[in-house]
Amino acid sequence: MLNPEYVIGLVDGEGSFYVRLNTDVRRRNKVELKFSVKIRYQDKEILEELKQFFDCGMIYFQKDNRPNHTDCFRFEVNNKKDIIEEIIPFFEKNSPKIQSRKRDFEIFRNIALLSQQKVLNMNMIRDLKDQMHWGLAVYGKTVCTVGTSSNPEVDEKQCPSNQPSFALARPVRDEPL
Repeated sequence: MLNPEYVIGLVDGEGSFYVRLNTDVRRRNKVELKFSVKIRYQDKEILEELKQFFDCGMIYFQKDNRPNHTDCFRFEVNNKKDIIEEIIPFFEKNSPKIQSRKRDFEIFRNIALLSQQKVLNMNMIRDLKDQMHWGLAVYGKTVCTVGTSSNPEVDEKQCPSNQPSFALARPVRDEPL
């Protein structure tokens, strides 16, 4: 059986808190929440233990044809009730250690709570969602939460200057390789 410290380490390294906003008027669920952990296919038994640990979720196979990548399994919890009653209470008691993951969880929790209201404030939820996933800056995405913007068109309203600012480290070479 897994212990909380192991689960935190696993989630810090391989986990994700994800929010999807549905703008399709035909969709009843406007805010979809997902907690997931993805690992190599050889280590599927860890995900089975994780599913037992949380007593919820599903495990899915994920084929990966990219070079230097291997097939994976994903443990996912998509059910809002399970997220509210199992996932969020666990991480409130056992906070992730990596600051970016901790921040993503805190925003995820706030969005989950807002999504329980009878009338949704989609603008507030969208603003919170836009603050998640610091690592996207590596891929050239706009990430206001770390004060980086790869898009010069971003204005002060979208990325206020009072946000924490971190520089992205890039190797600097004075001579060719």
